[in-house]
Amino acid sequence: MDLATLLGAGLVLAALAVGIMTGGGDLIAFIDIPSFFITVVGSIAATMVASPKDKAFKIFGIMMSTLREPKRDYSNFIQTMVSFSEKARREGLLSLEEYLENIEDPFMKKALQLVVDGTDPDLLKNMMLTEMELIEEELDGQRAVLESAGAYAPAFGMIGTLIGLIQMLKSLNNPETLGPSMAVALITTLYGAILANGFFLPMAEKLKKRKDMLILEKRMILEAVLSIQAGENPRILEEKLKSYLPEKEKRAYEAASQEAAA
Repeated sequence: MDLATLLGAGLVLAALAVGIMTGGGDLIAFIDIPSFFITVVGSIAATMVASPKDKAFKIFGIMMSTLREPKRDYSNFIQTMVSFSEKARREGLLSLEEYLENIEDPFMKKALQLVVDGTDPDLLKNMMLTEMELIEEELDGQRAVLESAGAYAPAFGMIGTLIGLIQMLKSLNNPETLGPSMAVALITTLYGAILANGFFLPMAEKLKKRKDMLILEKRMILEAVLSIQAGENPRILEEKLKSYLPEKEKRAYEAASQEAAA
């Protein structure tokens, strides 16, 4: 589980509650079911209208996906690819076939299968780049759903406010109801701003960063597979893959390698 997403969402709600209560406000006064319904249901409905069918019905699943933290073990990945390279140089590319069943990553499995099948390097590269583009489009589509929700939430908050103002104007002959009616009218704008800036847009940004990391991983896999197919020295392959890592990850990998060698 991605604790950053869960903790961040919790802190958003906690900050709002503390701000309301320490300001002398009544927390119950900020809860209005019709306003919540207009803002939440309206923004989600508009997002469904704007999104393709395969994404529109998965908006809640997309939001929940931000709570699942992807597992990344760069050290193990580099060591695995280096071992594949060593075996391929000793015994030939066909010797890698015995490892295919145990590979969980579909992208890596497909790339190595193409190597074992003797696919031309340029064709292999083009096929895997196309695969990467499809993965990127899928993740961009998921992010676009949350960005749409983040754009529509404030708009429906304003729509709810306008509805409240219209209802308020109908009761101008009763001054005692103007204050409470105005407060209720503004709550929908507050809900829209909270949904957009506290949930939808931050979640969309998290998906963007995850997509960037995932595409980087696929590039590492493709680079490794092409190096193995070309019969490059495993040490050169290792240095190539290390160059993709952030400095912190690189130092951790080098430390683990030195410890293993010792």
